Amino acid sequence: MSKRYSSKTSQTDWNRILKMRDEDIDLSEIPEITAKQMARSVLRVGGKPVPKGKVQVNLSLDAGVVAYFKTQAGGRNFQKLVNEALKTKIRDQNIESILRRVIREELQGAA
Repeated sequence: MSKRYSSKTSQTDWNRILKMRDEDIDLSEIPEITAKQMARSVLRVGGKPVPKGKVQVNLSLDAGVVAYFKTQAGGRNFQKLVNEALKTKIRDQNIESILRRVIREELQGAA
């Protein structure tokens, strides 16, 4: 299919949506993602699947960044904390950009 959306005219009440806060959104009907579903998931970047596992890299970080994560790790593997922080940033950024793209497409379709 070449269509980017299913309806030429949006049925969305955008004035109501724009006034809503995160707390106002009812998520009760959306089921939680299970561990089994996550295990079957495939990460894609730019539409291409990314293999699971670790990749060895050499990376230069500011001394303050390394000191912060080492302190947070308390003598354990600070690299794991750096990895988790980067994954969180990527996940948060992707969700925001996807939502913005969907809203822009809906607004264009409503015009």
